[in-house]
Amino acid sequence: MKKAIIGKKIGMTQIFDEAGKVVPVTVIEAGPCVVVQKKTTENDGYEAVQLGFGDVTAKHINKPEQGHFKKNDIAPKKTLKEFRLDDISGVNTGDVIKADVFAEGDVIDVAGVSKGKGFTGAIKRHNQHRLKETHGSGPVARQAGSMGACSSPSRIFKGKGMAGHMGAENVTVQNLVVVKVDAENNLIAVKGAVPGPKGGVVTICDAVKA
Repeated sequence: MKKAIIGKKIGMTQIFDEAGKVVPVTVIEAGPCVVVQKKTTENDGYEAVQLGFGDVTAKHINKPEQGHFKKNDIAPKKTLKEFRLDDISGVNTGDVIKADVFAEGDVIDVAGVSKGKGFTGAIKRHNQHRLKETHGSGPVARQAGSMGACSSPSRIFKGKGMAGHMGAENVTVQNLVVVKVDAENNLIAVKGAVPGPKGGVVTICDAVKA
């Protein structure tokens, strides 16, 4: 990973490319992010940078966090995330990272927390098939059905698709393309959809598999 930034999902829109084709894009307010801490092999056993995003008053963070920001003489930030970059020699505590670290045409991975869907059944959650509603199937047309064998193994295997909480989990969408960068307003337009609701916090970094 060579570069990364924290941002906030603004929403989706569409723009026209040079050929006049419509491109669906997600607009992300990327940064400005402040380098809150720089971790080194000597002190921490590995190299990484901790970025802070979004201003917040001191009364809305706990005392350990207040001390963490005060130690590095940095204004409190709402979101902290750590990134293991390939080279952190040119990065120092207090540096500001803006949207212009990425350029048009860059291939990126975007991670965020997906929208929560609440408690859902096996059909909606795992795309399982429903039963027929004829010939005495009873009021169980949308239930999961058999959980497995009886006396052997006398248990349900882990990973069995069942009803439960759907969504609200960490999701990464890979190999998205940066269509446009507005450095003045710290906006990045990414082709396609990214996880999470409007206003959700996302992280942008170099594509791992590009």
